[in-house]
Amino acid sequence: MEKNIITKLHKNFEDYAHNQDETEFWYARDLQHLLGYNRWENFENAILKAKISCETAKQKVLDHFRDVTKTIPMPKEANKSISDIKLTRYACYLIAQNGDPRKDEIAFAQTYFAVQTRKQEIVEQRIAELERISAREKLSTTEKELSGIIFERGVDNQGFGRIRSKGDKALFGGYTTGDMKVKLGIPENRPLADFLPAVTIKAKDLASEITNHNLKQDRNLSGEMTITDEHVKNNKNVRETLTKSGIRPEALPRAEDMKKLERKLKSEGKKLPKTVKKLKK
Repeated sequence: MEKNIITKLHKNFEDYAHNQDETEFWYARDLQHLLGYNRWENFENAILKAKISCETAKQKVLDHFRDVTKTIPMPKEANKSISDIKLTRYACYLIAQNGDPRKDEIAFAQTYFAVQTRKQEIVEQRIAELERISAREKLSTTEKELSGIIFERGVDNQGFGRIRSKGDKALFGGYTTGDMKVKLGIPENRPLADFLPAVTIKAKDLASEITNHNLKQDRNLSGEMTITDEHVKNNKNVRETLTKSGIRPEALPRAEDMKKLERKLKSEGKKLPKTVKKLKK
């Protein structure tokens, strides 16, 4: 996510914050738009899931979700009463946790409401971590789709492994998947992608997406050798784009273990109830 987007989102969330007895809160109708929801009905579903998460964390729902009624102006000087909800920072965090982290608004909100300090560098770090997790999940989905298409074209799981490995060799400038694991000190039984930086994960995903697309467009692309040539070509093209920008995938340092990162973020979420402020009665 670009820094100017982060700055804009940060200002938007700050502008809509209210304060009651030294406790920050947001109105759900405002948060709906801040998180990119067009329909209130859809946002209510996210609120319901958040309330369930709140109960699971052994927090009182009324401490964080408070029903209120607001009056809004209508045409011809009329007024209309609508239902709304006061939400603590923790309630907003739970709602964001039920959103799609690939959306800028959701990725930002997950960190914004989780981090108690306003230090922007911490916000940016957490967003980068969430983006990397999202990129890894996307790569898994793309590779599953590729595996299915390849299987339909007469290639078994072992053949898929060989195709993916040769694609890696093209992307990493001659280093095989095994070579990269040794180079980065990755256990043999762990996926290489779990230790790659986000830019490399996204590069692998793009190459695989292109292979998927071309296989769907051309039924004549079948058999292990033909599909291997296609996948290697796409990885070489992606590598060329990276190197033009001064990025050599094989030279990038090892990133944090994806499983440890996921456990860390999940653990931080579990610690929140001990520190969050509640709405006063």
